[in-house]
Amino acid sequence: MTSIFDSYQLGGFKLPNRIVMSPMTRNRATPDGLATPSMATYYAQRATAGLIVTESTQPSLQGQSAPYTPGLHNDEQVAAWRAVTAAVHANGGRIFTQLLHAGRVSHPEIAGHHPVAPSAIALNAEVFTGSKGLLPAPVPRALSAQEVRDQVQAFADAARRAIDAGFDGVELQGASGYLIQQFLSSNANQRTDAYGGSVTGRIRFAVEVAEAVADAIGADRVGIRVSPGGQVWEMVEDDVPQLYSALIDALAPIGLAYLHAIAITEEDALFALRKAWPTTFIVNPGGRFGPRYTDRAWADQWLANGADLISFGRAYIANPDLVERLRIGAPLNESDRDTWYGGGDAGYLDYISHQH
Repeated sequence: MTSIFDSYQLGGFKLPNRIVMSPMTRNRATPDGLATPSMATYYAQRATAGLIVTESTQPSLQGQSAPYTPGLHNDEQVAAWRAVTAAVHANGGRIFTQLLHAGRVSHPEIAGHHPVAPSAIALNAEVFTGSKGLLPAPVPRALSAQEVRDQVQAFADAARRAIDAGFDGVELQGASGYLIQQFLSSNANQRTDAYGGSVTGRIRFAVEVAEAVADAIGADRVGIRVSPGGQVWEMVEDDVPQLYSALIDALAPIGLAYLHAIAITEEDALFALRKAWPTTFIVNPGGRFGPRYTDRAWADQWLANGADLISFGRAYIANPDLVERLRIGAPLNESDRDTWYGGGDAGYLDYISHQH
């Protein structure tokens, strides 16, 4: 029976185990989106993961979702990330970065740009802006067809910068209510052109981004994260089985390294995704399982059901040595929620590894 401690060949990378560190926003970059020495230490501490996927990184200033998140849209950001990737590689790890465009989940106070989205439909929620606190999300400006293509190009350009910065690959954030899922959704996307309307139209942006990024850096260095039926940031997907069947059919020929699915839909739907997806399938337990997010039995069950890798998020905040703790059955540290987002090194670099 497959174990999470077995090695795995992911494209050109030999992973020493099947445990993935899931992307988690920690808001500790500089105000202009530069990775910091503390970020290098944080990821290097967790390099025993089979694969690290970093926090969300904006491919353009317009795509920034929150203050103090890192970017990959200028040379200074590339240079700053090199210290992070070098530290992880020095500790024997492998590291992808997650590229996230916020779409309508943003505010002019965050990056000085008015948010853009598939359609001019506001999010009925507040977003964190930094010094001005929580403010209502504004009505976004609908992207023109040419601007949609420009956003595709921004992802491809950021992927090239990621490789230049030393990353082993990139993950496209197609989940959790951000721009790619906004195009997939049936409420945020009310377009009547080629990027909206039918399922074929609504998957077009995701597919074009995946194609462009695969062309830029090689498909075997590209993964995509999805949350079928996910309702984060008011997402509505009326036709989940049809939508994701069409998306998988369109993505499969590209030959991406992996599909990273958040388990927030019914298991039958996830089984169907696993069956249809031709390459590596990563499952993340997601929020619906509460304390089960570090359940070894849940991970083993999913490996038995055909998942190739299991990603853990919150457990990695307080347990840099999560692989070893799971291996020996050691208790897990509890993380301090007050330090999840932003702040200094407290609650970031000071969690103790298991001594045995």
